[in-house]
Amino acid sequence: MKFLCTGIELADASSRGFNLDGQKLFAVRRGGQVYVYINRCPHRGVGLEWTPDQFLDPSNSLIQCATHGALFLIEDGECVAGPCAGQSLTRVDCREDAQGIWVSL
Repeated sequence: MKFLCTGIELADASSRGFNLDGQKLFAVRRGGQVYVYINRCPHRGVGLEWTPDQFLDPSNSLIQCATHGALFLIEDGECVAGPCAGQSLTRVDCREDAQGIWVSL
């Protein structure tokens, strides 16, 4: 497991991008649970963020691709609207403990 960040660095209903050993990732916290994905849209293979650390739609309830507006469920990365509907983001296994958030790469 590799250290991503401390828990306090990822507030609830927020997202944050990371570059860990050359792999671009992003994390989202929702309802106290952390979800981590590879930062790559299945449609075009581009990064998802609008601006640094901005991966969520205006309501903070879905992940949104800045390139073409595809919407993904936070909980499992499934695309529910847009040109890649039915495809999914690549999830990264993670866990959180007192030290922070850890990922398996």
